[in-house]
Amino acid sequence: MRHFLWLVDFSKDEIKDIIDLAIKIKKETKAGIFKPYLKHNQLAMIFEKSSTRTRVSFEVGINQLGGNGLFLSSRDIQLGRGEPIKDTARVISRMVDLIMIRTFGQDRLEEFAKYSKVPVINGLTDLCHPVQLLADLLTMIEFKKFDFKNPKNTKVAYIGDGNNMANSWVIMAAKLGFEIRVATPKGYEIDEKIKEIALNEAKKSGAKIIFTNEPKTAIKDVDVVVTDTWVSMGQEEEKEKRLKDFKGYQINKELMSLAKKDAILMHCLPAYRGYEVSEDVFEEYEDVIFTEAENRLHAQKGLMVWLKK
Repeated sequence: MRHFLWLVDFSKDEIKDIIDLAIKIKKETKAGIFKPYLKHNQLAMIFEKSSTRTRVSFEVGINQLGGNGLFLSSRDIQLGRGEPIKDTARVISRMVDLIMIRTFGQDRLEEFAKYSKVPVINGLTDLCHPVQLLADLLTMIEFKKFDFKNPKNTKVAYIGDGNNMANSWVIMAAKLGFEIRVATPKGYEIDEKIKEIALNEAKKSGAKIIFTNEPKTAIKDVDVVVTDTWVSMGQEEEKEKRLKDFKGYQINKELMSLAKKDAILMHCLPAYRGYEVSEDVFEEYEDVIFTEAENRLHAQKGLMVWLKK
């Protein structure tokens, strides 16, 4: 049995297998073919953090695979009323076939997985967001910005906050062997533990990882530009300070012009136009961004089928 807690636990070949399954199942879906890969399987979806894309993509995904999704907010279960995580894990995992958790601390997720009898999927923690990275990888492949055979041909710039998305991009680059440049303001750099892990993994894969405080340096001649909100859930009180500190990090026409002419922009959403991305640039790349959002559905279907093989 395997859990999907973060990308560090997976090899390049395993990530490719998941993506290959996602591509296959997406093609079938687009052709109106819905094979019951997970017939009668029950997916418990535990939400301690709210979500649009995670809720819809997992619930629709398990239904299209022939199973059923059960939405459980912290208000619905005893986990939100003080029951130990390990007890909730022992109970729920005896009744379902898969569990997805969207929560705060990575430690909560890992404790739940330790006591679960079925695969547990990370739907997002404060540390990382690996299911989003599967969707992002699928999107890069579809827009011909990544090839597993030639990963070193891909250059990615992540510009913005050193948050769970930045952590996840650095780990994926390190695992797959492409170049990533992470530009964050001073004081907003990525987690030091993640840096260390990524740099060690990069030695094995040949990935090139660059950390900078200069967005113009990071974005120069890259194939893919990635950004994310500057004010994540729980950071609303810091909004004014953050807007000031992130001045110069907005993906606008001027900054985007420094990337390759055929570069794409990706954003995991929700996007706040006028902050991390300008309205005109967002709309210019809306097809990429909303394909990326749709690919949460297909990538997660591939993941669920892979975990239950």
